[in-house]
Amino acid sequence: MIYVIAAVLIFGILIMIHELGHFAVARWCGVHIEEFSIGMGPKLLQKKTKKHGTLFSLRALPIGGYVSMKGENDDAEGDDSFSRKKVWQRIAIVVAGAMMNLILGFIIVFIIVCLSKDLLASTTIHSFLEGSTSNTENGLRVEDTIIKVNNVSVYTGEELTYEIMNQGNEPVNLTVIRDGNKIVLEDVIFPQFEDQGIIFGESDFKVWAVRDPSLWQLLRTTWHRSLSLVKMVWDSLFNLITGRFSVSSLSSPIGVTAAVKDTITQSGWNPMQILQYVLNITAVISINLGVFNLIPFPALDGGRFLFLLIEGIRRKPISQEIESKIHFAGIVLLMILMVLVVSKDIIALIF
Repeated sequence: MIYVIAAVLIFGILIMIHELGHFAVARWCGVHIEEFSIGMGPKLLQKKTKKHGTLFSLRALPIGGYVSMKGENDDAEGDDSFSRKKVWQRIAIVVAGAMMNLILGFIIVFIIVCLSKDLLASTTIHSFLEGSTSNTENGLRVEDTIIKVNNVSVYTGEELTYEIMNQGNEPVNLTVIRDGNKIVLEDVIFPQFEDQGIIFGESDFKVWAVRDPSLWQLLRTTWHRSLSLVKMVWDSLFNLITGRFSVSSLSSPIGVTAAVKDTITQSGWNPMQILQYVLNITAVISINLGVFNLIPFPALDGGRFLFLLIEGIRRKPISQEIESKIHFAGIVLLMILMVLVVSKDIIALIF
């Protein structure tokens, strides 16, 4: 039960931060907020402010939340109506939630980097593991600094490990710095492993650690690790569309909870490992929420942004009726996907 409570708290906080972004920018733009809700379904708690007339509510189902604004779904009159604001103001309001999640993810990654700053990894090879396959005659050598995996630049050890895992299911081209010269090693082969029917590459070497990093190095590592998490989301979506990943590889909050439980149990209840893992998964989820919501798909913030962008180009809004129907279709598709993923995770827990 403690894992369920922890997962609900994590998702609840991240949703609240997301909605707080919409709320703050809408209030700054002078839009009247009718309701700020955390959760969905029946109301558990509610309070209406006297000054602004905004209803703050906590609802029974911890699966979302929303900010309801005047003129959001109709052409309500008045200077405090969302629909009467300039296009750039409405765009700012729409993307603010996702940006808050991305900013929060960056802050959490910085905390993680600071907690493990004595273990920051470079991309310079220290040694090879037994049974390695990447150090053939025309392959890698000790002291090589890897700067690209195929066409993707890498700046940290974590990025390097991820790109080898993501792309190492096939031979890869590595750009390295060797003896001060930049060279390209073609068709380097890494060991592979299989997980849920998907083939991944596996690093077969150790890299040098960065000891006593400066503040600049900590910020630089944070920036690149955050970008790597963003790229990981896009890679996952691309692999899902292309068929490399299946819907069964997606996880709902239930699946995430099960993963947290397994990892904490395997850690032997080491407090520092638990803290770093919880922070890491929170950062991943926060950045996932930010990136996913910016996808130009109906019902998501990215879909609303796309409609506003078209309005800005056309200098004329799309019919409210047409837009509402498109967003409703998007909600239906997302709900179907959510039901499939949740059902899969429940079945996995039972059996």
